[in-house]
Amino acid sequence: MGRVSMSSRPAARLLALALVTIVVGSVIYFASQASTDGRVSRSPRRPDGIAAGAKALTVEQATVGRTIPAGFVGLTTEYRGLEAYAGLDPQALDPVFVQLIRNLAPDQSPVLRIGGDSTDWTWWPTPGVARPGGVKYDLTANWLQVAHALAQTLDAHLILGINFEADSGRVAAAEAHALIDGIGRARISALELGNEPELYGSFSWYKAPDGQHVNGRPPTYDYADFVRDFGNIARSLPRSVTLAGPSMGSSVWIPLLGQFLSGNPRVRLATLHRYPLKHCSAATPVTIADVLSDAASTGLAATVANAVAISHVRGIGLRVDEMSAISCGGMAGVSDSFASALWSLDTLFAMARVGVDGVNVQTEPGSLNELFAVNAANGAWQADVHPAYYGLMMFAQAAPPGSRLLALSGAPGEGVNAWATRAPNGDVRVVLINNATAHGRVVAVRIPFLGGPATLERLQASSPHAENGVTLGGQGFGTATATGLLAGTPDATSVEPSAGGSYVVSLPAASAAMLTLPPR
Repeated sequence: MGRVSMSSRPAARLLALALVTIVVGSVIYFASQASTDGRVSRSPRRPDGIAAGAKALTVEQATVGRTIPAGFVGLTTEYRGLEAYAGLDPQALDPVFVQLIRNLAPDQSPVLRIGGDSTDWTWWPTPGVARPGGVKYDLTANWLQVAHALAQTLDAHLILGINFEADSGRVAAAEAHALIDGIGRARISALELGNEPELYGSFSWYKAPDGQHVNGRPPTYDYADFVRDFGNIARSLPRSVTLAGPSMGSSVWIPLLGQFLSGNPRVRLATLHRYPLKHCSAATPVTIADVLSDAASTGLAATVANAVAISHVRGIGLRVDEMSAISCGGMAGVSDSFASALWSLDTLFAMARVGVDGVNVQTEPGSLNELFAVNAANGAWQADVHPAYYGLMMFAQAAPPGSRLLALSGAPGEGVNAWATRAPNGDVRVVLINNATAHGRVVAVRIPFLGGPATLERLQASSPHAENGVTLGGQGFGTATATGLLAGTPDATSVEPSAGGSYVVSLPAASAAMLTLPPR
């Protein structure tokens, strides 16, 4: 059984030859594909020594956009969040929190925004003035001391929300004077009136004793009403401090920014809020694919490009001083996943590309959008650092103050976004982000004006769904950090250019990598 007869041998030879051809062809095909772990394949090579399946990208010397300013990456938290993160003792601030802020603005003065929803829920208790119905939080002398100590320790600039929904000049003025006196004028970058006023007419500000929901403004409240109200309340604030606004995120109101700035000339910092994805009910789920889509990163930045131009033509800076991937506190399994790290890295570059002067990323204690959770046990502080923070940290490394984005040509491949910067010292960094969740990519990066070995650093995790185990350059914060510093053995590798002068970088699925080349 199974033996081939003499008469059938020619046919058998043909069959065997056909099988060999099929197998060899299959091997060549699969070898030409980048594997999902991102390793460079054994595919046929072009004359320049680069794998045939690699995509080519060229970094040009021409710059695009504006110079990236100091303090570009900042944080925003609620009024209650300050003491939750920094602690209650102004003489013994949480050192882990302090370091986590420093990581995002190394050798810079960080910009911290304190406000959000709590802007219109907070006040400074004022003799002779009834506590507004929507107020849930009273500022205290200790809060001011903690804020002052944090700003001094970090050499930080603060953007501080002022209650606007109460619609009272006396309430706003009392709060402003308390903040200035308690923290110090030099530490306050701007006072920001209100928070997302476009919602005042439709969202409840508080619930009355009889159970009735009370809005901060009537249902008919529109943009013209807001511009007028802002001007009226602004007149009660000290003229020694810069004003910021309109602190809005409505796609309907943002295009009207020019009207707001024209009607309120005291505003010298335009502020907007941006969330690409909404998850305010179970009916609006958000997926990993949504977060990693271009619409959520470069598309989000495109929504503020015109507002940036409107502000800059007036000599006014524009800051997206509240941003996260998903609104309404985020979504479990997505906001706290490694996908959020790739999103934050990509989106910061996109915001810089359209000329935004800075971004404050939301971290709210206890929410899924929290960048880190801190706690103190037996007098020792620790922090659980979440994935999105790693993306912010890689951006801070890739775009130090004074950096310029460089023009790129070519195509890095489907699902891959690429960014390049040149630092003031001449270092060129190229960041490649593979948003594809199932396929690795190979990119050949050509930098005609530089040569020699480059350093490669990776941002990666086990999968886009991973909520821990993230590493940056081989290091991480582990399950908890008592220092706020990356730990572990650095894993930066040297990459030599190919015969054609390109740097070949393999990108595992859902990962990022950064090439760094010093000037010649």
